[in-house]
Amino acid sequence: MAREFDPRFLEGIRLFNEREFFACHDELEEVWSETLGTDREFYQVLIHAAVALHHFEEGNLGGARKMGASTRRYLQPYAPAHAGVDLMTFLEQFEACFAELCKADGGYPHGVCLDPDRIPTLTLNTASARTEVPT
Repeated sequence: MAREFDPRFLEGIRLFNEREFFACHDELEEVWSETLGTDREFYQVLIHAAVALHHFEEGNLGGARKMGASTRRYLQPYAPAHAGVDLMTFLEQFEACFAELCKADGGYPHGVCLDPDRIPTLTLNTASARTEVPT
């Protein structure tokens, strides 16, 4: 059975894929604030991903690294898919995008820039979407 999506969730995904990360954060935050259960945490981690990329884009490398780490940690229990989003592909793309930033373990990652060719996208499969509950 296909899932009915909140239009704000769909708009958040569109904004994310258009690289409008701040606007995506705002859109998904509206959905998050009205949601209960496991989807609430799922929306929150998508917000973290958008904020991580916004920080990276703006040159706030410490904030990007911190939010990127929380995104990876909290999104993995929802893999391989949740709410129709292909999380395995997204996590692979996200890891590649943040790889250079994460190499700088010893201190502030000076000189690291967001590579536009490595920015991840969210793929939504609306035909087979269903909510997977993380264990």
